[in-house]
Amino acid sequence: MPRVFITGSSDGLGLLAAQQLVKNGHDVTIHARNQQRAEDAHAACPGAKAVLVADLSSLAQTKQLAADANASGPFDCVIHNAGVFRGGFRRTEDSLPSLVAVNVMAPYILTCLMRRPRRLVFLSSDSHYSGNGSVDDVTWQGRGEQGWSDSRAYSDSKLYNNFFANAFARRWPDVKSNSLDPGWMPTKMGGRSAPGDFKRSVETYVMLAEGEGEGSTTGKYFEPGKRQGKPTPAANDEKAQEKLMKVCEKVTGVSPL
Repeated sequence: MPRVFITGSSDGLGLLAAQQLVKNGHDVTIHARNQQRAEDAHAACPGAKAVLVADLSSLAQTKQLAADANASGPFDCVIHNAGVFRGGFRRTEDSLPSLVAVNVMAPYILTCLMRRPRRLVFLSSDSHYSGNGSVDDVTWQGRGEQGWSDSRAYSDSKLYNNFFANAFARRWPDVKSNSLDPGWMPTKMGGRSAPGDFKRSVETYVMLAEGEGEGSTTGKYFEPGKRQGKPTPAANDEKAQEKLMKVCEKVTGVSPL
């Protein structure tokens, strides 16, 4: 029975994907930010094997989450679904904007520290087309709070997730590593007016988690409806990918394998 771990799966698309994967007979572990959300998630997805708790805005808690996940055994697929969209320049205990910690540093740490799965999925967005591929100020320490923009930071982070998918696809030829644009969905993050179709989005999650059909490839970018999309050319910039990896290593103290 394939084992799948999904971050940020206490609600929204992560929860819907977990529910469908459980229906398909998979061994699914979900993740929540705190204990209350974990209890709510387990009630919403009672077939989940386990719920792991960690606030991904904390580097220490993210590292502990990797240890907790490893203690439960290796996973066939890890889906880096957790993400922050708005919230301003809120600094974490590590002096990082919360969005940067959750959207960028957390998937990097977990990928480096967890046992290597057979499949990796990094959540991108069509916002990545507006991302800045220069990787000059990933942590916003240069621009600071005065220069902060939720939309720019989010777009950059989604491009960085494309970078991660492609960088790990190159590093680990035995792992299928892809990025996923789940679409603009009427979730808490997307808002009620979002036009996306949950069914089509979840189909792509499941395809990549199971590694079937188009999901058996690596280093690609997918969209709702199990369609392979075309990312911005910047997503394939190997120098930028490696630059991002070095920045993340310096910030987190975790080395990529």
